Amino acid sequence: MTPTLTSKANPRFKDLLARLRPSGTRREATLLLGGKLIEAWAEARQTTAGKRLRPALWLRLEQTDPHPLEAALAVGTLVLGEGLMRELADAGSPPEHALLMELGPEPAGPLADRVIGAWGIQDPGNLGAVLRSAAAFGFQEALLGPGCTDPFSPKALRGSMGAAFLMPLRRLERLEPDHGRWYALDGGPGAVPLAEADLSGPLRLWVGSEGHGWHGVALPAGVQRLAIPIEGVESLNAAVAAGIACYEVARRSRP
Repeated sequence: MTPTLTSKANPRFKDLLARLRPSGTRREATLLLGGKLIEAWAEARQTTAGKRLRPALWLRLEQTDPHPLEAALAVGTLVLGEGLMRELADAGSPPEHALLMELGPEPAGPLADRVIGAWGIQDPGNLGAVLRSAAAFGFQEALLGPGCTDPFSPKALRGSMGAAFLMPLRRLERLEPDHGRWYALDGGPGAVPLAEADLSGPLRLWVGSEGHGWHGVALPAGVQRLAIPIEGVESLNAAVAAGIACYEVARRSRP
């Protein structure tokens, strides 16, 4: 029978925290919190994005039955007391299951045909929602500009509900347009209305930060501003704007 860890001073728990502490480009491990998210990864583990995450250790809440995938993955199990699991999850109620994942290197090479980009999205829930909408409407890759929150933090993974396993993610320090159509969602001067834009591929669709959009960002030649007409409010939430634009791209691509 696997013993239950209950003390924060336990060396195995301290080592687990140390592996999860780095973030951003220094992150080498993350947690999948909850059976549903683990199952979403398992369904996508043969994709390019899914293979980037490699299972390392199963974590089970005390007095919880084993998950069917626990034995199938054969990575070893730690049973944690409620307090330790809650601390790992950073949530009100601890999940019954979690899976420690090792994170492989970013993808390289040419971009996919349909790409979503996030610039300065700082809220993990917003970034997760952007990625989820893009994946739902057929986007194949995601680019993350400066200032974006860590897409592989447990909170962002939970917010994306598996989208990070469906689309390869890579970081960019600057906008460097390739041969595709580059759009920045923005209602500023010179923006082309969404209904009039050419959204055929190769397409690179970018959404700006929650508070400032593209204010202060010098868009290079080759990046066109793209406006979603609205009435009665100043602006849309970044994730909502991305969802609308992604839906329009998918709608036009249908036979």
